[in-house]
Amino acid sequence: MRKSNYDKFPSTPIDGRALEGWDEILALLQDAWKHKAVWAVDLYVGSYEEDFLQAFRRTGRQVIDVRQLMRPEPEIRRLTERFMTDDVLFGYMSNIRIEEYFEWDRVEALRKQLRDGRQYVVVGTGAGLVAAEDVAVAYADLARWEIQQRFRRHEVKALGLDNSGDSPSVQYKRGYFNDWNLCDALKDELFRSGRIQFWIDHNDRQHLKLIRHDQLLQGLERTVSCPFRVVPFFDPAPWGGQWMKEVCDLDRREQNYGWCFDCVPEENSLLLRAENALLEFPSQNLVLWQSRRLLGERVWSRFGRSFPIRFDFLDTMGGGNLSLQVHPTNEFAHREFGLAYTQDESYYLLDAGEGAVVYLGLKEGIDPGQMIEDLRAAQRGEITFDAERYVNKLPARKHDHYLIPNGTIHCSGHDSMVLEISSTPSIFTFKLWDWNRLGLDGKPRPINVERGRHVIQWERTTPFVLSQLVNHFEVLSQEEGIREERTGLHPNEFIETRRHTFSRPVLHDTEGGVNVLNLCDGEEAVVESPDGAFEPFTVHYAETFIIPAALGQYRIKPSGPSEGGECMTIKASVR
Repeated sequence: MRKSNYDKFPSTPIDGRALEGWDEILALLQDAWKHKAVWAVDLYVGSYEEDFLQAFRRTGRQVIDVRQLMRPEPEIRRLTERFMTDDVLFGYMSNIRIEEYFEWDRVEALRKQLRDGRQYVVVGTGAGLVAAEDVAVAYADLARWEIQQRFRRHEVKALGLDNSGDSPSVQYKRGYFNDWNLCDALKDELFRSGRIQFWIDHNDRQHLKLIRHDQLLQGLERTVSCPFRVVPFFDPAPWGGQWMKEVCDLDRREQNYGWCFDCVPEENSLLLRAENALLEFPSQNLVLWQSRRLLGERVWSRFGRSFPIRFDFLDTMGGGNLSLQVHPTNEFAHREFGLAYTQDESYYLLDAGEGAVVYLGLKEGIDPGQMIEDLRAAQRGEITFDAERYVNKLPARKHDHYLIPNGTIHCSGHDSMVLEISSTPSIFTFKLWDWNRLGLDGKPRPINVERGRHVIQWERTTPFVLSQLVNHFEVLSQEEGIREERTGLHPNEFIETRRHTFSRPVLHDTEGGVNVLNLCDGEEAVVESPDGAFEPFTVHYAETFIIPAALGQYRIKPSGPSEGGECMTIKASVR
C-alpha cells in the first residue's frame, strides 16, 4: 500500500466572484430583480425548503410555497404507486411529469393573482413551472450524494409528500426511480428556455453560494474543453477495507471505506472554482447540456444524454468478501425496471493481498435447483451457504482483469482493491448470499434470490470462465517504452478496455467517443494536447479522469516523480 497525491476536490476555474450567504444573495436579487413583480426560486428535490421560505420572507415580498399548489399526498402516492412498487430496493422508471403533481385550478388562480401588481416570490420545486413563462428563475441545485446524506439523517421530504421517516433505501428508491428524473426534466426545460438567471449551491446549509447563469455556462464549457475529473465520494461498507484511507488520504477515524464513486456522472459532482469560493453542482448537468461534445455523436446517438461508463472502487483490503451477486440481463432490466440497458461490469485489480480471490461463474456439474434451494435456506437462516461448492474461487493478483457480463454470478473476495469498470446503472445488483453478516445499520441486507434465479446464466461454468472471463489479455502493439494491450470487456458488453504501459509519451485518440481512464500504476502522469488545444492536465496514482470526445487526439506521459520511470493506464470507451 502506498500514499499518493490523490485529489479529492478537482475543480474547474470560472471568472468572477460568487455571492456567499443569505445576506449577499438576497441583496443581489433585490438589486438585479428590483423591477420584477414576481420572482421564481426553483429547488431541486431534497432541499431544505423551509430555509428558503424563511429567507425570502425577509425581502418583504409575499412568499408563495409551491407545495400548497400540489395535489394531496394520498393522491400523489396513488399516482406514483406502480412505479415505487412494494420492494425495498427496486422500483420502475417513472414516466410521470411534474405537471401531474399540481392542481391546475390552483395554479391558474395563482397566475391570476401574480398579475395584481404586488410583489411575490414563488418558492419550491416546480416554482419555475407554476409561475408565468416570462418570470425569471433562480435555481437552487443539489448534488445527489448530499441528498443521500440528508436521507440518512431523515431531514428532507420527497416531491409532494413527506417520506422523511422511511428508511434511506426507500427514500433513495423514490429519488432514483421518480423524483430525480422529474426534477432533471424540469431543470432541463428551464435551462433551455433561458429563464434561469442565477444558480444557488446549497449543498452546505451554512454556506450558500450563488453565481450568474453565464458563469455556470463558462464552467461547463471549460470542463468539456479539456480532460477533467468529477468529485469522488467515499462510503463505508459492511465488507469495507483500509486501502483507500491511506492512498486517498481519508479520515483514519472511520472504521473502513468500502466504496468510492470515482466516475459516475449521474451521481457525482463538479466543482467550479470562482475567485473567492468553490461551488458544487451535479456533474449530470454536464451530461445534459454538453452531451454531444462530452460523449461524441455516435455515443450520444446510442445512449442519449446518459453517461454509459462507470468507474468506481471496491476496497476489501483488510475487509471481507462482497456479497455473492448477479446483475440482471438486458431483457429482465428493461421489462422489470424500465431501464434502457443493464449493468455489465468487470473487476480490475489495482492491488491484492496474499490470498486474495474472486468468485466468478459456476462450477461444472452443479444442480441449479439444489443451489437455489440452498440459497433460500441460507436466506431463512437455516444453513450457511457453501459458496465454494457451487461457485469458482479464483486467485486474484494485482493488475488481473476479470470480465463480468450480466447474468454471471460473482463477487470480489477479501484483501482486494478493485477498480470496477462497468456500464452506468448503479443499484441493480441482486444479492444472493451475504456471508451471514449484517449491514452497517445492524440489520440484514436485502437478498434477492428469487430475482437472481431468473437471470443467472447457468451455462457459464468453469471452462467458459477460464477461456473468456479471466485475464483475457491481447497485446496489440509493442515498441520501446510503450505496450498496448486489449484487456476486454467480454463481447457481450459494449465497453472496450485498453491498457497502456509506458515510459515515454503515448498518443491516444477518442475516435469520436468519450474515454475514461485511470492511472493504475505510476505516481504521476500528464495529459497533453498535441496541438495545444488545452492546458496540460496532471493526474496522480489511482485517479480516474475523463477525456471528452471532442478533444480528439491527446498524449499521456510520465511526469514529476514518475519521469524516467514507467506508468500504466486502463482506458474504457464504447465500442
